[in-house]
Amino acid sequence: MNETELKNILEAVLFAAEGPLNMNQLLALFPEEGGPDRNAIRQVLDRIRDDYASRSIELKEVGSGYRFQVRQDYAQWVSRLWEERPARYSRATLETLALIAYRQPITRGEIEEVRGVSVSSQIIKSLMERDWIRIVGHRDVPGKPALYATTKAFLDYFNLRSLDELPTLAELRDIDAINAELDLGEPGAPSETGSVSDSTTGGEEAAASGPPAPAIAEHAPEPAAEPVDEPMKEPVSAES
Repeated sequence: MNETELKNILEAVLFAAEGPLNMNQLLALFPEEGGPDRNAIRQVLDRIRDDYASRSIELKEVGSGYRFQVRQDYAQWVSRLWEERPARYSRATLETLALIAYRQPITRGEIEEVRGVSVSSQIIKSLMERDWIRIVGHRDVPGKPALYATTKAFLDYFNLRSLDELPTLAELRDIDAINAELDLGEPGAPSETGSVSDSTTGGEEAAASGPPAPAIAEHAPEPAAEPVDEPMKEPVSAES
């Protein structure tokens, strides 16, 4: 099989796929004997990426693998094909998601300790329903609280190949500035102080058109170097 034929096959498969395809899935398309190896496929993928460099569509590697997608510059035009507005999330939801992303694995109680308010069950439920977070175990302390971490679907949605590509703490800005840019304001919403619960804001909507840049970033360490599917390093009891 020559390089041109391999390029055409990979291009067709990636266009037809319903989601990202990883290297193992691409290798499985070919027979073990006489088929291309990982290096050959990577070289052809790089060639495909170069071929689309000046087009409105790009080949992007995200957490789950490779996919074709519309470039961000043209997203506003493509979005006009659908009448419904994009999903929107509250400030409390974005802050909770950011804490999980930067401090994973983390318990609900630890999130509440950093934010200074209780976390609504609806917030956790909505993030899990979107498959952005999951339970990866339970902390080995009284009560066995669940430990939350992000998923590959989270990486895919925010166009990230790994957690290393999350913005550094120096790049993050206050959530209010992001709200103003993305029209995330919550007119009339009470400020979150003292022990006020997020239960009144868990269902509210605030735009989630890009990676969150929360005000709680100063409390968070640098993101983990490996995906969340890696084994836990601290004592936990595995989830059944």
